[in-house]
Order: sequence, then C-alpha cells, then structure tokens
Amino acid sequence: MKVKSIYVNLPVKNLEKTREFWTKLGFSFNEQFSDDKALCLVLNEGLIYSMLISHEFFSTFTNRAIADGSTTQVLVAIEVDSRELVDQIVENALENGASRYKESADHGWMYYDSFADIDGHQWEIMFTDPSQIAQ
Repeated sequence: MKVKSIYVNLPVKNLEKTREFWTKLGFSFNEQFSDDKALCLVLNEGLIYSMLISHEFFSTFTNRAIADGSTTQVLVAIEVDSRELVDQIVENALENGASRYKESADHGWMYYDSFADIDGHQWEIMFTDPSQIAQ
C-alpha cells in the first residue's frame, strides 16, 4: 500500500503566533486549507503537511484530553538537504521562542538536532548521507 500524502495534526494555542513562528523558520502555508481555526503548514508540497489546529477546534476531533506540552506523544522528524540547513532551522527556532530538549547528534551518516516549538511539540530536523553508512 502507498499513501498519497500525510497530514500530521497538532493542537496549538495561538494561530497568529504559530504562523509567525513557522514563517520565521522559512516555511509556508497552504492558504486554501488555513482559516481562523487551523493552519496548513507545508513541509513538502503535495506530500507532507502539518495541520496546526486551535485547541478549541482540535477538541472536536477527539474524545481525549489535549496534551498540554508537558508530555510527549509524538516526535515529528523531518529530513532536509544539508547539515547547514539543520543548524539554520534549529537556530531560527530557538531564536523565535522554541526550546531545546535534546542536544544535536552526529552519527557520521546521519546528523540531527531537535527543538520543542512554541506549543511544546517536539521536532527533530535531520540530514542523512547514505554513502557514509559503513558497509
């Protein structure tokens, strides 16, 4: 089986601040799927998106309590084209209100760094170079 695309749905406290945060990191939004209840963050056009949904609207999709940022339910890992871009995104995130929850790691063939966004969602930004994997 093959899925057509993926949407990771995450609750957020303030859509305006969330839009500003991700815009400063260099990301864009699909305005067709964004409104006063949710933002559609484009991670890879046509393939991967994150729906950043106000707490009020998010609660209409579940019968469970919404995580308050003090627990971890999901780690979202995204791969980018270079180590430099990993560092740039994490640096921009930290400068714009994110927090560090783990130090960067370099495994030779894989380099990654991490941050928790302004709503406490944990993101791992990674670069891989399969040619560096030991045979």
